[in-house]
Amino acid sequence: MVRAGLAAILLLGLLAGPAVSDEVGDFYRGKQLTFIITGGVGGGYDSYGRTVARHLVHHLPGTPGVVTQNMPGADVIPANYLYNVAAKNGLTIGLLLNTTPFEPFYGNDKALFDATRFNWLGSPSKETGLLIVWHTVPVDTIEDARRRPLVLAATGASSTPAFYARVLAAVLGIKIKLVEGYTGQNDAFIAMERGENEGFPSTFWSSLKSSRPNWIAEHQVKMLVQFGGAPNPEIAQVPFALDLIPREEDRQVMQAASAQLALGRPMVAPPGVPPERLAALRRAMEETFRDPDFLADCARQRLECHDPSSGAELARLVAEIYALPKPVQERLIAIYDLR
Repeated sequence: MVRAGLAAILLLGLLAGPAVSDEVGDFYRGKQLTFIITGGVGGGYDSYGRTVARHLVHHLPGTPGVVTQNMPGADVIPANYLYNVAAKNGLTIGLLLNTTPFEPFYGNDKALFDATRFNWLGSPSKETGLLIVWHTVPVDTIEDARRRPLVLAATGASSTPAFYARVLAAVLGIKIKLVEGYTGQNDAFIAMERGENEGFPSTFWSSLKSSRPNWIAEHQVKMLVQFGGAPNPEIAQVPFALDLIPREEDRQVMQAASAQLALGRPMVAPPGVPPERLAALRRAMEETFRDPDFLADCARQRLECHDPSSGAELARLVAEIYALPKPVQERLIAIYDLR
């Protein structure tokens, strides 16, 4: 009787799997998936979003159509829309800036969402940040930078480079003088070549490879430290920030500051999507990231798509950051607010 009961349960499970899949396929068949992309047409996020959208629908049951919708403006607008306005039926998903999920963490009262309640779908890539200096600067290690101040470039006091400069100074004990007012990273790089500044505090490895490959090949810059979710094996010779930080609170500050890099290009669905459709979206995203056609599409556009994260991994990362002790959060907010 026990064996008969187990057999019946197994049979029901086998029948239920295809039934759920058919139900999801029936829902998506003939419908249109709306893919919200943060920012305007032509930017990096736009390229990633459109590339994922093109391939994602081929991995969803029912093979729905897809339309991409750019949503420029303040970083939190797309997240607010997805969280509070968009239909929660699995037909609307989005690509957020990797800084957006942490806007509530930093106390942005315009962020009308709980990042831990988003349904995270995945990311095709992760970012690695680098503190670089020009090859003529007499600093070769972080230990050297503790003895000699660095003159680094930033676009403004509230910019990402300025934020990471302050974080690195706080947790690594180095001295940094910021030269602000550059229009962007390229402007700062040109000024570095001219000797107007000595380096840049938050160069992305993917960006350095694509925009200044000769700097790498000809050893025109020194990479003093890398930071992100984990050490990047492509630059294993560059020290990883967390390995240089002995104090646990400092490590937690660096971990929280680096979380946006680990998120990469995060894609989400609103809270409240039916579980079977959410599972189908997550599965389709993972299959897309392994799809040879998708990877070839990325390669043609020089998009970094070789280090994906699952929705579960993104959800766990966001939850860990919001669960950090209050003193760590307060310290990081104080660093963030020095503008």
